[in-house]
Amino acid sequence: MTLALADIIAARRAIAGIASLDTPLVPSPYLSARMGTDIHLKLEIGQATGAFKLRGAANAAENLPEDVPGVTCCSTGNHGRAVAYAARIRGLRAVICMSKLVPKAKIQGIEALGAEARIVGRSQDEAQIEATRLVEEEGFAEISPFDGPAVIAGQGTIGLELIEQCPELTTVLIPLSGGGLAGGVAFALKSMKPSIRVIGVTMENGAAMHAALAAGKPVPVEEVPSLADSLGGGIGSANTHTFALCRDYLDEIVLVSESDIYRAMQTHYFEDRIVCEGASAVGAAALLSGRVRDPRGPAATIITGRNVDMSVFTDIVNGRDVRLGDTTLEGQAYAA
Repeated sequence: MTLALADIIAARRAIAGIASLDTPLVPSPYLSARMGTDIHLKLEIGQATGAFKLRGAANAAENLPEDVPGVTCCSTGNHGRAVAYAARIRGLRAVICMSKLVPKAKIQGIEALGAEARIVGRSQDEAQIEATRLVEEEGFAEISPFDGPAVIAGQGTIGLELIEQCPELTTVLIPLSGGGLAGGVAFALKSMKPSIRVIGVTMENGAAMHAALAAGKPVPVEEVPSLADSLGGGIGSANTHTFALCRDYLDEIVLVSESDIYRAMQTHYFEDRIVCEGASAVGAAALLSGRVRDPRGPAATIITGRNVDMSVFTDIVNGRDVRLGDTTLEGQAYAA
């Protein structure tokens, strides 16, 4: 992939009026005191769909040909919402392909945005087959959740804003999944300020990009239940863009435990007054757990989304046990 800073600047123009730009970068007095340096939070929870994904989906939708009959993707969460919203703004038909295992509430959320939720099979792989058929047989455009150039450029707009809002930033912690966010933001940051330290943060189990970078190529990774569920999933055996971007522009990758994430979600709630997904809390988890020992501030982390299961979130803030698949994560009462 040939990505230029100009692509990210163009993306910002394209998504203006669809996605929120210049989302707040606010200080976290508690984390700053704990770390002994200024820690800031980039609040992507203010997007209309509740997560940063709208930036990339909007840029992809705005760059489609005029005659495309519709858009599709395979998603159960934030990406599906973002594609549905961006398609509605563009006046396009959207078909979001999902398996029968997707909770009814997620299906209803996507349908409420005017998209068709097409339920196929009992796995994401089976749902992907239908999305591929729509592309090949009906001419739909597929908007990748992370490995599309327009999506990456859209997510990279966060990097532009971070430097503009805090030019003295020295460290940025980015939640890491398929690499669309981490790759795009890291590229933008390094292009504007080569000295900046960029750290990808993800969960210990099922971290596909971390495994791929360790192996030197995309490798299959078993997806396991996690509080940071939106960081799960593979990067694709035919990954075209994000593997190389993360390899070339991330300075390091840090893994955090489920208990670390649990604690960080509590901290954002009680200290920063923020309701966020587990994926949003991995940056704070890395700091609080000591896995990033020297953040060399001013530092920032991205609060990527707020579309959390509120019953699970309520259990966490009340210090109760949480079920993760076949295991139980022991609760812990919050203590500053």
